[in-house]
Amino acid sequence: MTSFSEANSAHVVAESFADTPDGRLKRVLTSLVEHLHDFVKDVELTEAEWQRAIDFLTATGHACDDTRQEFVLLSDVLGVSMLVDAINHRTSSAATDTTVLGPYHMVDSPPRELGATISLDGNGEPCVFAGQVRSSAGGPLPGAQVDVWQANGAGYYDVQQPGVQPDRNLRGLFTTDELGRFWLRTVVPRYYPIPDDGPVGGLLAATRRHPNRPAHIHVIAGADGHAPLTTHVFVEGSPYLDSDTVFGVKESLIRPVTEVDDPDRAARYGVANPFRLIEFDVVLDRRDG
Repeated sequence: MTSFSEANSAHVVAESFADTPDGRLKRVLTSLVEHLHDFVKDVELTEAEWQRAIDFLTATGHACDDTRQEFVLLSDVLGVSMLVDAINHRTSSAATDTTVLGPYHMVDSPPRELGATISLDGNGEPCVFAGQVRSSAGGPLPGAQVDVWQANGAGYYDVQQPGVQPDRNLRGLFTTDELGRFWLRTVVPRYYPIPDDGPVGGLLAATRRHPNRPAHIHVIAGADGHAPLTTHVFVEGSPYLDSDTVFGVKESLIRPVTEVDDPDRAARYGVANPFRLIEFDVVLDRRDG
């Protein structure tokens, strides 16, 4: 066995994975060790700093529970979530841009009829959210699934306020009509800070970064024969569009909240006229094979 030294440390550890039967696992572990050892050598990590890193990761684990995922927050604020998303969703130019899932898709969205309201507490300015799901190959996708969730007008998700917000508040699973259309009643979302009272918040404070995300609605869309897509709809003019703490904003995903004065359209949506509207179409890539 080769003696371990500073110069050959990564090689010695990588060799210990030689008999790993899972080829992908072997490749990932080998690359991880090589990059991690290069990092330690590059910054000449002290023993105290390494212990502090271990303590930080331990605290991050302790901060996780049924309604909070601190490791997702850590991945988000380091830009890893967006990088993994970019690598795994190299879609066609016609497909809607993807972005991070976020830490609050923790419960199943209840199936709701088209036009139903997802705002069960009425906290926020009422609006209609509507769009169409289409294929990158052309044409609408009837029967597509559109999963929607968001924060309320105060900037909180239901799982952050158990006993305060109704269960499954501001969540809904919708099925598009024969023209691939969906519409629902909700409230204009508000910008908000990610939970910053834990280790990740301490990291942001130490680096003088704010914890805020711009106002947005989460969307997951899927249809037979097409790759599912996870994205956001960002509210035009929201604070923090240019400094989202999880790096999730893409210009193509920003939409205005428009004031619509159209009695016939208001009647179709089941709202009083005039009304506020966010429109967002989703284009899915066909799945190979």
